[in-house]
Amino acid sequence: MRLFALIIKKCETIHHPHSGGLDILKYIGPGLLVTVGFIDPGNWAANLAAGAQYGYALLWMVTLSTIMLIVLQHNAAHLGIVTGKCLAESTRENLPKWLGKPVLYSAFAASCMTSMAEILGGAIALKMLFGLPIALGACLVTLFVLVMLLTNSYRKIERWIIGFVSLIGLSFLYELFLAPVNWAASAKGWVTLDFPPGSILIIMSVLGAVVMPHNLFLHSEIIQSRQWHLEDKKIIEKQLDLEFLDTLFSMLIGWAINSAMIILAAATFFTIGQHVTELEQARELLRPLLGGNADTIFAAALLLAGVASSVTSGMAGGIITAGIAGEPYNIRDKHSLLGTAGSLIIGLVIICGISNPFQGLLLSQMALSVQLPITMITQVYLTSSPKVMGEYANGRGTKSLLIFLTVIVAALNIMLLYSTIRH
Repeated sequence: MRLFALIIKKCETIHHPHSGGLDILKYIGPGLLVTVGFIDPGNWAANLAAGAQYGYALLWMVTLSTIMLIVLQHNAAHLGIVTGKCLAESTRENLPKWLGKPVLYSAFAASCMTSMAEILGGAIALKMLFGLPIALGACLVTLFVLVMLLTNSYRKIERWIIGFVSLIGLSFLYELFLAPVNWAASAKGWVTLDFPPGSILIIMSVLGAVVMPHNLFLHSEIIQSRQWHLEDKKIIEKQLDLEFLDTLFSMLIGWAINSAMIILAAATFFTIGQHVTELEQARELLRPLLGGNADTIFAAALLLAGVASSVTSGMAGGIITAGIAGEPYNIRDKHSLLGTAGSLIIGLVIICGISNPFQGLLLSQMALSVQLPITMITQVYLTSSPKVMGEYANGRGTKSLLIFLTVIVAALNIMLLYSTIRH
């Protein structure tokens, strides 16, 4: 109820004496940095495959995965607000070394594999737009992302990401305007559980991959850019409420964009019985189906998604290595710089070392499937500990919900890993 009261009444001041209801706008940003991991190239591939093969039937996956993401990301952000430390710092401080170090080193390895997938998505987009070889495109994406991270502050990066997400959203709105969408079927698909024959692998891919380890570390760190005077209990509680609004708003944007991908594929490819197995194939098919500049806009949106998600995966790498050193993230510090550059460069080296880009995406998914349960269990333990969170530790209901979601996501990732190895 405190949350709804804050929406309808004038907000109290946080860091200066005169502030009104628009104070909430100062909190918009951290959630959008996390959202780009929800609309990365890997999600594009899964969503387009879902829509092309099963029409509107699997839209419920986006609704369910968004709810899961809101709960888990909100919990990670709480850790950062209450303790003033990110998930990586808290892991180092509150877990014994023999346990904490493997958690953090495995998380960094996962961030490298995530960077590989995100850079690869941008490289595929450059190949679509300009015919560049994958290796050259990957080098250009990596260089651009490094420049962004080394020359911009939190707030500048947030503005870049907000711009990227806005353009991606507008791109899909344009595509949907051209496509013959069945909105009644879409509405039904969003709220109706359906398991068409042969769809279980795609369902596991979408639900299991929506929560990514690097985003949990990222959110717990970047939310601290909104903090003032943490010794004041009222201010902490206000931040907790306004952070939820930021997370809810941002995740709903992710829900809309992911839904648009499935709807676009359902309205174009499913209606003609055309399955989509590669992003490049989807772009080529859009040209004759929708005409105009639809294929170019699709490729440009993919490039923006690849660049934006590479920025956040690089930041997460720096956040984790800073946490290993017991420091807050600061791109000017050697530990943060090493992690940020290392995550991106290692991802680039992996891309250049593989002959099949699709194989690279499989390797990334396998790495995340192994590491994600480790990060989630660590987060739930820390946020449920009165020693770490004090009076803001998870209550019994919240803890039970988080454990339930952790079990679901871990099971889905293990099943996906098993299916990937078998095939």
